[in-house]
Amino acid sequence: MSVGKKKPADVDALQEKLLRRRLGGGRPRGRRSAITPVDRAGTLRLSFGQQQMWFLNRLEPDSAEYLVPLAFRVRGALDTAALEQAWSALTARHEVLRTRYALADGEPAQIIDPPAAVELPLEPAREGSADERERHATEFVARMSVIPFDLEHEWPARARLLRLADDDHVLSVVIHHIAFDAWSTRVLMTELGALYEEFTHGREPSLPALPVQYADYAAWQRAEESSGAYARHLDHWRERLAGITPLDLPTDLPRPSHRRHEGADVPFALPEGLCEKVHKLAQAHNATPFAVLLPAFQALLARYTGRRDIPVGTVASGRTRPELQGLIGYGINNLVMRARWDGDPSFAELVDQARETLIEAYDHQAVPFARLVDELQPERDMSRTPLYDVAFTLHERGSEGAHLPGLAIEPVTATGGVAKCDLELQVNAAADGTFQGQLVYATSLFERDTVQRMIGHFVRFLEQVAEDETLRLSQVDILDEAEYALAAGAPHAVQPVTRTVHELFEEQAARTPDAVAVIADGQSLTYAQLDARANQLAHRLRELGAGPERLVGICLPRGTDLLPTLLGVLKSGAAYLPLDPANPADRLAYILNDAGASVVVTETPLLPLVQDVHDGPLVVLDQENLDTQPTTPPTALSGPDNSIYVIYTSGSTGRP
Repeated sequence: MSVGKKKPADVDALQEKLLRRRLGGGRPRGRRSAITPVDRAGTLRLSFGQQQMWFLNRLEPDSAEYLVPLAFRVRGALDTAALEQAWSALTARHEVLRTRYALADGEPAQIIDPPAAVELPLEPAREGSADERERHATEFVARMSVIPFDLEHEWPARARLLRLADDDHVLSVVIHHIAFDAWSTRVLMTELGALYEEFTHGREPSLPALPVQYADYAAWQRAEESSGAYARHLDHWRERLAGITPLDLPTDLPRPSHRRHEGADVPFALPEGLCEKVHKLAQAHNATPFAVLLPAFQALLARYTGRRDIPVGTVASGRTRPELQGLIGYGINNLVMRARWDGDPSFAELVDQARETLIEAYDHQAVPFARLVDELQPERDMSRTPLYDVAFTLHERGSEGAHLPGLAIEPVTATGGVAKCDLELQVNAAADGTFQGQLVYATSLFERDTVQRMIGHFVRFLEQVAEDETLRLSQVDILDEAEYALAAGAPHAVQPVTRTVHELFEEQAARTPDAVAVIADGQSLTYAQLDARANQLAHRLRELGAGPERLVGICLPRGTDLLPTLLGVLKSGAAYLPLDPANPADRLAYILNDAGASVVVTETPLLPLVQDVHDGPLVVLDQENLDTQPTTPPTALSGPDNSIYVIYTSGSTGRP
């Protein structure tokens, strides 16, 4: 394990300030060229982040995954005309809010439209009780949060108002990620408040001119790619992420073939006393709370997966130059924080490692994530995000918040029901030192109860290591009393396995022989037909030597032959070895030879994939006459303690 040396506790104030700046995404090493305005008459290329967003929008134009919804409850005498003027002035001030995206010579380009008055539509309140108005407000925010943008013909930002009463409104602002990020939220609300105040007093806007616009930043970022510093940053990530593989968290539901965007979140708050301990632990290691919360989360993921190599994604603000501080736009960059260790380290060692990993990552954040994916070329899996499945973010929530002069304004949750990866732990650090947040999860993979338990595990883990940082990871107890009671044999505890899958299926087939069991490609099988086919194949496999602790390879597509084959292998007593027909022949050859499969079941169209790489018997279903085999089950040879199947990993960076 690579662990940085702990610095003395009496580190001077300047050194601590510099360290905190670096951990917070401060200026990386080395001098970088200045950002200067570019000629608007030429083609304006997209930044790397914008280009990724543009591609994803073209791929799924109706998806809400990359919309950034903001919503605020505004109470008081709102001047709607002044707010509309302020929104128009803000759009005029930031070119990126009035930019469209179209192809120019085969490449996406920014089309910046001239400033124009922007309407702020006002939706009237519905008649009804206070509860009904509240439901209307919730529906309004949810509805606004998922309306897609046509980036070629529309500006990527919209605002709408809902009037619940004369002194009660909801402001919904939705901006596409191609033009916005978390940093931009503070800029938007600060400037919108300042502009609103000036218009309510009849004054002209007086905000200082922006030194550059987003299109200037995009051009500068493209030019930086050819620098020597950029190559050094790229070398760092090549080395840091070599051999990275998917985390493969245990899930409640089967992973779909294509990643689903639907998500939900479970909110949480750390106890006040625990928040204080987290800050003290961070200070003791000359780090920020990020370097405490991140390794705690990674250690928990290690518990769930049994791995000691835990990649977690996070974001850097990307605002490493002063001229970018007041700019709205897509400036963030995704970074991969990879924790690796051997043996059973203490939590203190993980904090030190995380501190060094964070410093290095922020020093080399100049490589855009999309460019990094292109460079590393991980095995593309449409069911996952590239390079990491789980993310962690820590957002500073200052006391300034959203502000409209003379009005009470508070944020309204507006997530849009989106999960950008399997799991994302989002922690908000308030100005008073407390931590609140939410664990966002993909609803296609996890049940809410599971995610709630995860939060409980995280808090219990953090409580113990914050109290005693010398604890080894194996010494930390994450279960609560209810979970221990379940494990100890509560009335609804999981019972020992005494039956086999194929025995249970046979009983079901006996109960409902004529019920349809399988439908595929316009064909169907009843339970009786499925059981009979499985029995016939099992007898044939027995003749070829199949039995307990032996493997039978299955190279078949999804369809009516697959389930009888799986059950037939189990009835023969053997375990099955799935061989995905989509995989190349050399991969199938490696799996077959490594696993030592005794028999392979396939069909004629797939025969070329296996016949040259398997020396043993083959059962080609569309050539084999199984009708001569008995339809009754063979004598049982295997039990609950025998192998059922052998699965090989994705092998994204080498041998599976």
